[in-house]
Amino acid sequence: MEQAEEQGRRPRRRRPGGGLTDKQERFVRLIEQGVSNSEACRMAGINRRTGTRWRFGRTIQDTAGQPVHYPPVSAPRPPKPRHPRYLSPAERLTIADLRRETRTLHETAAAIGRNTSTISRELRRNAELHAVVVELLGKRWSIVQAGTGRTRVAGAVPRPSRTAAVYRVP
Repeated sequence: MEQAEEQGRRPRRRRPGGGLTDKQERFVRLIEQGVSNSEACRMAGINRRTGTRWRFGRTIQDTAGQPVHYPPVSAPRPPKPRHPRYLSPAERLTIADLRRETRTLHETAAAIGRNTSTISRELRRNAELHAVVVELLGKRWSIVQAGTGRTRVAGAVPRPSRTAAVYRVP
């Protein structure tokens, strides 16, 4: 604003309240509390049609005739908790660490409180993923195919095989 005054221009005026974000937040809270659309619009100080647009979103055409979709306004929801059936990222990392230490499947399963078949399945399905995760953590790893003794670099894509990958520190 000071720059505009120095150059002899009028400074731009900002709308009081910083736009409609405060009204949107209030409107969303009221709708979540079970207040009707008309009443929530009245309490938030917006037009009823605007409230309906915010609730359900809308699709309009831009100047080129392409449809533009504006999604409904909603409050951020906390993430759903992970079902205990699935391994958490911490458990997956623990499995990778224990395999790096050349622990057996039974020892790994006992350490994290899961079944041995779960650990075996995780290593079989996500061996390449574990290598990427470990590489992202800044550790140097090598992937050795079980039974062959051939070492591969962590960035290389191993050929598919029926044997599970084993993690070792070089």
